[in-house]
Order: sequence, then C-alpha cells, then structure tokens
Amino acid sequence: MLWSLLKIAVFVVVAAALAWGASFLLDTPGGVTISFGGREFAVTPLGFVVWLIVLVIAAVILLNVVGLIVAVIRFVFGDETALSRFFSRGRQQRGVDALSTSMLALASGEPDLAMRKAQKAERLLGRREMTALVKAQAAEMSGDRKKALDSYTSLLADDRSRFAGMNGAMRLKLEEGQNDVALALAKKAFALRPDNKPLLGTLFELQSSAGDWAGARETLDALMHARHMPRDVGVRRDAILSLADARKALAEGDTARGHAAAKQANKLAPTLVPAAALAAEAYAAEGASRKATKALTRAWAEDQHPDLAAAFAALETNETPTARRRRFETLTAAAPNRAESRLLAAELAIADEDFPGARKALGDLAESEPTTRSLSIMAAIERGQGAPDAVVRGWLAKAVTAPRGPQWVCGKCHHVHAVWTPVCGECGAFDTLDWRSPQNEETGQISMLPLIVGAEDAPNVGPDPQPQPQPAAS
Repeated sequence: MLWSLLKIAVFVVVAAALAWGASFLLDTPGGVTISFGGREFAVTPLGFVVWLIVLVIAAVILLNVVGLIVAVIRFVFGDETALSRFFSRGRQQRGVDALSTSMLALASGEPDLAMRKAQKAERLLGRREMTALVKAQAAEMSGDRKKALDSYTSLLADDRSRFAGMNGAMRLKLEEGQNDVALALAKKAFALRPDNKPLLGTLFELQSSAGDWAGARETLDALMHARHMPRDVGVRRDAILSLADARKALAEGDTARGHAAAKQANKLAPTLVPAAALAAEAYAAEGASRKATKALTRAWAEDQHPDLAAAFAALETNETPTARRRRFETLTAAAPNRAESRLLAAELAIADEDFPGARKALGDLAESEPTTRSLSIMAAIERGQGAPDAVVRGWLAKAVTAPRGPQWVCGKCHHVHAVWTPVCGECGAFDTLDWRSPQNEETGQISMLPLIVGAEDAPNVGPDPQPQPQPAAS
C-alpha cells in the first residue's frame, strides 16, 4: 500500500513538473533561429524543445535500425545467434546490472538485497549457474541453511559450477558437524580439482580425523606435488602418517607391516619421540639392538622424553641395577645437563641404592624446577639416607601440590593428553602435540620410579607414603 502511494506521488510530481515546464516555455517571449544551408528556421522555445526530443528519439531509432541491419548481415553469413543477441541485449544488460548489484550487496553485508537482485538477474539472464552462488552465499549470511544447500546443489548440474557447488555443500556439512558427508563431498571435489589448496587442506584434516591414513597420505602427496606445503613440513607429516599406520598395523596383528612402517617413520623424522620409541621396539624384535640404541640416542639428544627412556630400558630386561645404570650412560650422554637426563640418572641411582649419587645427579632441580617427580625423587633420597620422617613428609607434601611438569599439550587448543596421538582428541588438529608444561598446569600425583628402573607397580606419591628404592627388572 505504501509503495503504491509513493509511486502515485512520484507520478503527480513528475506530471506537475512537466506541466510547469511547458507553461514556462509558452510564456517565454522570443524564439529560436536555426541557420542551415543559407536558410533560416525560426521556432518558438517550446517548438525547439519538442524538435530536440524528436531528433534524439530519431537518432536512437536509427542506431537500433543500423544494429538490426548488422545483426541480419551477420546472421546471413553464419552467426546463428546474432539476431537473438540483438533482441536480448537490453535484457542482458539489466540482468548484468542486477547481478552486479547483488554481488555488491553481498559484500556490504546486505543478504536480503543480494537475494532479491540475484533472483531478478536469474529471471533476466536465464543463467542459473551465474546467480546460484550469490543466492547461496546470501542465504548463508541470512541464516537460511536449507536454501543455501539447495542453491549449492543446483550448481552440481553444470560442469563449470560443479566444483563450487560441492565445495559449498561440503563447508555447510562441516559446520553442521556431518564430517562423514563432508568427507565424501571432499573426495568428489578432489577428483575435479586435485590442485585446489583449501580443498586439499580440508580433505587432509577430515581423513586424518577419521583415521584414513592411506587416504591422508595420497592427499599429502597431492599437496607436496602442487607445492602447497613446505618440504620439511610435508616430510614430518609423512612420518606421522607412517607412525599412525604402524600403530594400526600392530593393533591388527600385522607385525611385519607395523615394524616396517615404524622404521620408515623414524627414518623420515628421527627426532619424533613416539616414532623413535616404536622403531626401537621393531629393531629390538629383529635383534638389531645397536640400531635401536642409535635411534633412541639420536631422539634423546633433541627431546628428552620418558618414553624414550622406557624404550631404552626395554632393550635389556635381565640386568642388575648397576649394569642398567652403566648402560643408560650411553643415552644420558646425548644431553647430560638437561633436566630429564638428571632426573633419569637420579632414579637409576636410587634403584642401585646409591643415594649420594642420586642426590648429586639431581642437583638443585628440586629447588630450581620443582615438579611432582623431582620432589618425589628428593623424598626417596632422604628416606634412603635415613632422614627423619618429618623431612620425608615435607618433600612429599610439596610434591602433592607441585606442577606435574612437561606433558603432551596441543599447540592449538592447549588440551593436555596422557599419550601422544597424531590428531588432537579435543580440536581434531593434526600434528599439534608438543612435550611441554601446559599454560594452566594442574598439580597431581605421578608414579615413583617408572619403567626405567623396572618397577611397573611402583607406589603412588601421596601425603604419607613410605617410598622405597625399587629393584631393577629381572
């Protein structure tokens, strides 16, 4: 109703303006003289305006007639669409203008205007593939996900727009949490555009989250081939995929494939802790203890991790605490002054009942870097040297409230993991776990003297335990 009244008001204003203009010209004295070819033509001001309008209209008609003649000539000489293009030129121009307006409205955050103009452009142009993408994005912006999905689906009918339709539908399904559907769409889109960088990244994340290590490796190869990823990053990711495949194979009982994949992972990334530990296990199973020792020592030099020490301990299960302590010097010598090496040496000394040696190895870690583990070791040293119970309980009380120390922490969401995994269990990111102290570190209890001294059932540290040195595994 309001729009109709507005149109009526505009019409009245325009009519009044034209009437006033005509009256003004009629009342204007004098005239207009036109000289041409030695002759003069005198007309009134109103007549001059009328003739000027007639000439403009005639020029427009003449241009259109010339255009029609040119189109007919082109049609006669074999251009079958010349006439149809001539008659639809104005309609196409309006359609293009509407499409341009819709795209500008979309960029300006006006989804309703963008949708209206896109629908108008579709009516004028008759080219759904040109407007469906704008309509889909406008529907997304306005929150109408069903209409957006319908628009993306309509793009699948044309070869030129099929990839855009699949990509948009995949993104919608990802946002809805339907990862299985998104993965299927991503694979189909990959077949169309195997070098599209954003698609390859999404496909790799979906495959790794789903545990499809073989598919993830194919996608990684495509990323490397298209040079969308630095070589060092690609090699590390390849190593992690090999490690994940090794774990899967071992879980399925395929020992040969599991060990081969573990050694391949260690070859690609020698400093990757879980790869070095699993490769050492594979080498030990084949009787290649020297290769196992080399793999663990090389990884220890870069990243001192308890899992490496546990793997090193597993290489010799039947040895005395003194012999084990001597053998471990090969490992700790790769990084003798690092905290983990000193903690390890102290634990081995405790197992060997060399409490002065344990105190010397531990040094000032209990004061400079107090953690549950270092404070628990200090309590065991005090107990072994015959200190009063009050002193031992004092160290244990500190251990209960001390930080746990380094853990597997996701660099993206900062979630703490008990064990290393290729994919973060919280945010699903690939290769984001680092061995470090978490930002908001929790205090807690850990087991005294872990596998490296051969005691899997070592007592837990509590407010009033009586820690005793643990014997080496026999």
